Parts: sequence; C-alpha cells; structure tokens
Amino acid sequence: MVYANLFNPIEMGSQSFKNRVFMAPLTRLRSIEPGDMPNILAVEYYSQRAGAGLVITEATQVSLQAKGYAGAPGLHDEEQVTAWKVITDAVHAKGGKIVVQLWHTGLVSHESVQPEGKAPISASDVNVGVRTTLRDDNGKPIRVEGTTPRAASLEEIEQVIADFAQATKYAKQAGFDGVEIHGAHGYLLHQFWAEHTNKREDNYGGSRENRARLMLQVIDACVEAWDKNHIGIRISPLGTFNSVDVGYNDDEAIWLVEQINKRSLMYLHLSEPDWVGGTPYSTEFRQKLRQAFDNSIIVAGGYTPEKAQALMEAGYIDAVAFGRDYIANPDLAERIEKGATLNEQRPETFYGGGVKGYTDYPFMDK
Repeated sequence: MVYANLFNPIEMGSQSFKNRVFMAPLTRLRSIEPGDMPNILAVEYYSQRAGAGLVITEATQVSLQAKGYAGAPGLHDEEQVTAWKVITDAVHAKGGKIVVQLWHTGLVSHESVQPEGKAPISASDVNVGVRTTLRDDNGKPIRVEGTTPRAASLEEIEQVIADFAQATKYAKQAGFDGVEIHGAHGYLLHQFWAEHTNKREDNYGGSRENRARLMLQVIDACVEAWDKNHIGIRISPLGTFNSVDVGYNDDEAIWLVEQINKRSLMYLHLSEPDWVGGTPYSTEFRQKLRQAFDNSIIVAGGYTPEKAQALMEAGYIDAVAFGRDYIANPDLAERIEKGATLNEQRPETFYGGGVKGYTDYPFMDK
C-alpha cells in the first residue's frame, strides 16, 4: 500500500474512524426553499461517500439569521432534524461516520435571505465588498454583492451563542457523530476575530482576548450542549477568504489554537490558504501548530495523497480532508488506496442543480 498512513484507523474524541481520508465540507446549494431542507438527493450523495473515514457535511445554518446563501441547508427546527436523520442513517448503514458543520455567515449574506429583509449582522458595519450566491427566477444560482452589514448588538451575540448550542442538540438528535463549528473563511466567528472586520470597542473588540471571545463562547456552549468528545472546529489561519483579511499573524494564530486546545476538543480542522492562491504554511508554523494542539489535527486545501502522507510521517497532521476530489469521486478513499485514476471534475455543476454533477459520478467498478 503506497499511502499506508492514510488508511490507519484514528481515534478522535470517544470514537474510532476507519481511515484518515476525510470528506471536507462542501457547499452545494441544492437544498429546498423555503425551509432550507436538505434535498432528498443528499441521502444518496452523502451515503455514496461513506467510505471516507469521516464525512463532514456542507455548512449548515444554525438559525434563519445565519443564512447567507440561497440553497444552503439549516439545522434549527424539528423538520430539518427529521430530514437530516434520514441522511445520517444512510451513512451509518454503509459503515460511515458523519458530522455536521455549523455556521453563521455573518456579513457574507444579502438582505433578501435575512429575516424581515434586515441587513445581516457582523462584528461591525464594515463593507468588505463580499459576494454571495442567490437564486434567479428560474432557481439557478447567481452571484451578487452582499448587503452592507450592521454591528451585532449584545443581545444578538447572546442569541448566536444560543443558536449554536441548540443546533448542536439538534445534531445529536439527528444522529450525527459530532459537530464541526465553522470558525473559518471570513464567516461570523472569523469576522469577530479579524481586526479587518472587527472595529468594536466593547468586550468583543480590540484585544485578541476580546476578538476571540465569541468563538470561544460558542465552543463552550456547544460542548455544554453535547460534550467535548463530539465537538470539532475549523479555522483558517493565514490568508484571505471571502474578502476578509483573516488578521492572523503567526503568534496570534498559535495563541488562538492554544485557547482552543484548553477545551480538549475532538479535533482541530485547518483550512490552508494555498487552495485560494495563498502562501503555503511553513514547516516552522506547522511545528508550532502541532505543539499548540494536543488532539487530532485535520488539514484541507489543495492536498494530494503524497503531501498528506509526508506530513503524517513528519507528525504534523493526523488526517486529511479532500474537497473537490470527493465531489467527483464518491469512492475517493478506495481509489487512493488502490491507486486508481480519478474522475474529471465538472465545476459548472458544483453549485445548485440536481442529479447532474451531484450523485451521477461513477464508481471505480462502473
């Protein structure tokens, strides 16, 4: 076996996972509106990919206010719980494990998808020129300029924390094997951390302790709603995502990871910047990350099996999450293990639509 390390089982939290080839969270914008219900096609889509050591779902709203993209699913009411339970049952029936990624998009939104048509919330009313995705009159995805955000009130901040906790309870009820908090890519938790988007002068702005407060409070609330063994978090140290300059330098990034480490979470998921043209992590930075976090480190972003194998052998990472390759190859883990050729990706079908480009990619034996 060429990539032996990728196919060793891994213990994370209180669970065992069959390999270290994970499916990254992938926004597909095929959910049913109104209601933000996962499309019935998602049952087949996710269960097709149960060969992954862990399936991480597309980013999923924790509230109506958390929505930023037309066609993204939610997990904030009982009907959505029922729909997701069908999906988790299907993945488990094929021997897979699945966690749900929970997000609040913050300023990466548009008034047309917000309750009462209000402007979306963020740390501050900073317009960074972000774009989001809506649907046209024919239901096709279209890119539009986001609405200038408003600064979240303290009451709204408390509600965001409560919404993440409730969504975590719903995730457990829906049969997920855990939750991944989305603290990356310029979305709300990241917007509070980044000085670029956080101009507040209260307890949520200014110092790194204040800017990290919301992210850490959300982690604590999710842990209380379930437990530390079923909670992971994704962050994106270094780079620019969704027009938000992440505001990290190496020292602040490591400090934040150290604060996360104190919570003894199931895992830390790092979205690396080179998949969007950023500078790759240095060896020194990887060493610091490894020293700062005691539990499992998952990485994603332009990875090949060769790169993942090398970094596992060096001890810097514990698992790798593949994104677009998992869109095009429902049996990606099996293909990597056998050295099989990968299917060609069809980017024009990544967002929106139906079966085409979603559940119709062939398996090796087809």
